[in-house]
Amino acid sequence: MREQYRTKELDAAGLAPDPIRQFASWFEEAAASPVIHEPNAMVVSTATPDGRPSSRTVLLKHYDGAGFVFFTNYGSRKGTELAANPYVSLLFPWHPLARQVIVTGRAARTSREETAAYFRTRPHGSQLGAWASEQSSVIASRQELLARYEELAARHPEPGQVPVPPRWGGFRVVPETVEFWQGHENRLHDRLRYVREGEGGGGGAGEGGAGWRVERLAP
Repeated sequence: MREQYRTKELDAAGLAPDPIRQFASWFEEAAASPVIHEPNAMVVSTATPDGRPSSRTVLLKHYDGAGFVFFTNYGSRKGTELAANPYVSLLFPWHPLARQVIVTGRAARTSREETAAYFRTRPHGSQLGAWASEQSSVIASRQELLARYEELAARHPEPGQVPVPPRWGGFRVVPETVEFWQGHENRLHDRLRYVREGEGGGGGAGEGGAGWRVERLAP
């Protein structure tokens, strides 16, 4: 099963000076596209200290010059793997646009203040779900999960506020590389990768002593 991609050339001269601004441009196009469902869905890949990988789809909740943010249960598989090995990869698979964005970097927990601010924006049911599910743990049945949810719903009825679970919070992925992949005919795809140079906590070229160089990769 193959498809010929017919798109415009991705030229390094036309890229934004830093990957966050380039990502924002592509993300806005993906969000405006009627054929992209949940453009903020990304595949998050982690690994254990001995190199055993795992992947899952997670929703991006925020991005800026400091990095890419998602939220999860810290006791989940990804949470425990990131605690032991903070290196992570994010993949945005915008296949209908013949585009992918691949981010590699290090993940660090967000502050409890940032976590709480986001948690309060979640629907009431999702807040209860964060308490009901000990993510990645083995459970006897779905009925066990639903019973736990109903117990919590009775304890925290709407419109009352649900407290933030202590083992739930955000991760911010500080990018070290960001690759922009654009499909072309005959598998001669464009792959342009920003690579961080110097030290710094994120942002554009020159911020915090860090800059970016762009390199083209063979497809």
